[in-house]
Amino acid sequence: MYRPGRHQLLKLKRDFNGWSAASLLFTAVIGLPILVIVYRLADGPGSSWMHITEYLLPGYVGNSLYLMCACSVLTICFGVSSAWLTVRYDFPGRGVLQLLLILPLAVPSYITAYAYAGVFDYGGFIQLVRAFFSVGASRIDLMNIHGLAFILSASLYPYVYVACRIYFAQRAQSLIDASAVLGGGERSLFFRLMLPLARPAIVGGVILVLMEVLNDYGAAKYFGVNTFTTGIFKAWFGYREPETALYLSAVMLLIIFLLIILEQKQRGKKRFTVESPANIKSSKLSPGKGGKLVAFACVFIPVLLGFFIPVSQLIYWAVLTFSSLSWNHLISVIGTSLGVACIAALFGVLVAFLLVVIKQFSHLNWVKQLAKVSILGYAIPGAVIAVGVYVPSLFIDKWMMRQMTEQYSYQIGLVLTGTVAALVYAYVVRFLAVAYNPLVASKEKILDGLLESSQSLGVSTFRTSLKVLFPLLKPAMIGAFLLVFIDVMKELPLTLILKPYYVQTLAIEAYQYASDERIMESAMPALLIVIVGLIPVFFLNRLMLKS
Repeated sequence: MYRPGRHQLLKLKRDFNGWSAASLLFTAVIGLPILVIVYRLADGPGSSWMHITEYLLPGYVGNSLYLMCACSVLTICFGVSSAWLTVRYDFPGRGVLQLLLILPLAVPSYITAYAYAGVFDYGGFIQLVRAFFSVGASRIDLMNIHGLAFILSASLYPYVYVACRIYFAQRAQSLIDASAVLGGGERSLFFRLMLPLARPAIVGGVILVLMEVLNDYGAAKYFGVNTFTTGIFKAWFGYREPETALYLSAVMLLIIFLLIILEQKQRGKKRFTVESPANIKSSKLSPGKGGKLVAFACVFIPVLLGFFIPVSQLIYWAVLTFSSLSWNHLISVIGTSLGVACIAALFGVLVAFLLVVIKQFSHLNWVKQLAKVSILGYAIPGAVIAVGVYVPSLFIDKWMMRQMTEQYSYQIGLVLTGTVAALVYAYVVRFLAVAYNPLVASKEKILDGLLESSQSLGVSTFRTSLKVLFPLLKPAMIGAFLLVFIDVMKELPLTLILKPYYVQTLAIEAYQYASDERIMESAMPALLIVIVGLIPVFFLNRLMLKS
């Protein structure tokens, strides 16, 4: 008699291999912070939870939603318009602006916030210009939620620009030809054809923007705007209630997953794919002198707002404070930052490579799908990841201390909590997707027959991974290493919660100077972060031009 249950067990026994077991192990380890947050909700919040829900939580929700909506609109305006103008029209400086448009990615949003605070300060550039031309006497106040939305948008619009530019460059010519056949003009081409079909690219870029908006702490804290992330820090450090911070993290996670579900529901089964031959280059229009000037101005404004103004202010401050800096201390901080970022990036790339291997050689589809849980960390703010890592590490440390005392009458200190190991683990959880996605994209270009040929010659899957797959993925792994490296260098909320007392990064250094109202001294560590961040930005530009 046929029994479906027994058949499924036999199939599972046949197809379950070492790679499947490794996939389950990685999923459990990387997904642990999320599971901890969900599990610890049963313990209940702290004593201040009622006060937070009654007086503070509505403000957290309202401010966060406002920032998300405002940043979505502004980044779409900046990113989509810049992408379309550089792809469709030919004007002076277009080639240079294509590179410059992604430079704001090298400047963390909290550093941009510090710089703009100086620009609009009483002695800042804007006020000096207003005073020189006698334009009003009142000061422009940027230190509010509207100013924060502007600064976050100026920093984050490249996410939308990159996604849309790649889409427009690959699909523009076929759609332009179709529009010309139907007698459509330029306005009709953009608003009725290109913009609706570019929705997946726009939504993908906006989702990344929203994740960064929710993750922001430094800019919101400096501007005095209460968001979910600042609320988590207040519950943790202000009220001394990690359990309350867990509850706020859970609410934040719920909002994030609702966003993802709503986007998928809205998309439904619609398809936006347009086939376009890869060898057809997009023709560019050459407008008149007035049109070229307008196009240049529209594309240059985002670069000016997101890169040149904040970096110029940082350079000015750095020159003023250069002689007063403690260079021995700063060199030590640079070395620590580079070391921690290198270790985290190395582990992140190695884990990402193993996940690619698991996806290739595991025979169970549900195991491959489950492994995708491992890359959800990038969709979760750093403060939430930090809470999810801190709780289990402290639990393990307490258990080890109790066992050593009871079994061996020997007292030990904290082994995991407040160590570089816990910090690196949190970085890997947070940025694994940054390393994994480039490797998967590169892996899809490799013919499966190449790997199957290696196995057909009797070579094990492990040796095939090392001798065939690893060399082919090496360029993508280098790029992934650079991307994770700079993300770790810029990360602030996660580092603030988990860093050991003896570890000081450039991001923490700049934040502490700004928090102590020594904003000018924060310029040098901030500039160093920007300089390091330019490396993966140029790498990203090469990939974008190559595609």
